[in-house]
This record gives sequence, structure tokens and C-alpha cells, in this order.
Amino acid sequence: MSYPSKLQSMIDMFAPFDPHDRTNMLLSYADQFREVPREVATRPFAKSHQIPQCESDAYAWAMQQPDGTLKLWFAVENPSGVSAKALAAILDKTLSGLSPEEIAQVDAAIVEKLFRQNISMGKGMGLMSMVEAVRSLAKAANRTRSPDESGQRDSRRDGDVQ
Repeated sequence: MSYPSKLQSMIDMFAPFDPHDRTNMLLSYADQFREVPREVATRPFAKSHQIPQCESDAYAWAMQQPDGTLKLWFAVENPSGVSAKALAAILDKTLSGLSPEEIAQVDAAIVEKLFRQNISMGKGMGLMSMVEAVRSLAKAANRTRSPDESGQRDSRRDGDVQ
């Protein structure tokens, strides 16, 4: 499986580290997590954006940018949701700015590549569900972009791609 270059670089960066160092790196990414801004979504968040199976009560949004790329946003309601925050920060850093087509190609196997044995099966399932939610948002965004008569992409920006 080939991944977008920023994501592949992230996976390659994590690969050589032992579980303790990997945990520290993931904690560092969790500290970089920035929650969805009020302009995109406000509490209570719509259930349609809730990530199923995520123990941390996480939500995801994809906002189409004028150039047709997507900006990903997340909310993690559980203050102890460190793994979800780390993955959200990594997904934002490596996938925001890509086309919906590129994002839709990313598979949930990245969770194992990034976290390895640092998570329980339940957390792993929730994190894989987060990747699947992002893929679904990208696929939905791709369906809303259609060429008009001049060949230009539709620039709809509803901030709530579903």
C-alpha cells in the first residue's frame, strides 16, 4: 500500500522506535491536537459526525477548501483520549491539504503502523474507525465536487461534508 508522502514520512519516522519512545512521540502529537473551531462546529456536535466505536467520543469534519483540497477537523470529548487526540493531530498534519481522492485511499492499517502494540484492541478499533470516518468524509466530498460546463470544480464549502 502506498500512502500520501507526508503520511508515509510519518509512518517511516515512527517505524524504528521501541514502545516507550513511540509512546512519547504519540504523547507529543496528542499535545499538538487542536479542536474543531466554532466556525466549523459547535457543541452539542451532530451525531452524524460522531466516530463510531471510538472510546473517546470523537467527531470528524472535512471542509472543502477553494482549491478543492480538504481540511480535516476533529473533536475529542474525553479529556483522557490521548490516542484519539494523537491520531487526529497526525491525520490533520498529514492529510489536510490533499484532494478527497487521495484521502479516500488511506486505509485503517496506518493505525497499527503508527501505534503498534501501544494500544488495546478496543482503542485500536476506535482509531481505525477514525480513519474510516475520514475516508467516508473524503468520499462524500468527492461526490459533491463535479465539473461544471467550463470544466471548473464546484467550489461549495458547507464545512459539513457528509
